[in-house]
Amino acid sequence: MSNDWKSRLGMVYSTNPDYQYVTDEEPEPDTLPAARQNLRVWRDSKQRGGKTVTLVRGFVGREEDLRELGRLLKTKCGVGGSVKDGEIIIQGDHRDRIVEILVKSGYGCKKAGS
Repeated sequence: MSNDWKSRLGMVYSTNPDYQYVTDEEPEPDTLPAARQNLRVWRDSKQRGGKTVTLVRGFVGREEDLRELGRLLKTKCGVGGSVKDGEIIIQGDHRDRIVEILVKSGYGCKKAGS
C-alpha cells in the first residue's frame, strides 16, 4: 500500500488493528503483449482548429507503456504529439506510416475512421 499522505486525506483512522483501508482507485490493468493489442488508427480534425491529427486508440495496459509507445511513434514520424485520455495524438496525417510502424513492432492494428 502507498504511504503517500495525500492519498489518505479525509480518511478517518480506526483503533481496530484488523481494519483495512479501501480506496476507490482501480488498479492499472497489466499491459497486454503487442500481438494481443487491438489498436485503431484514426485521422481527426474536429475541435482542433482545422489541424489534422492521427489518433491511436485501443491500447490496453499501463499509462507508462502507452507513453513509451507514443514516444516511439513521435520519434519515427518526426513530429510532435501527446498522450491523453488513453489515446496517442500525433500531429498531421500519418496513418499509413503509423500502421506500418505498429505492424513491424508486432502490434495488431487497423486503419479506422476517416
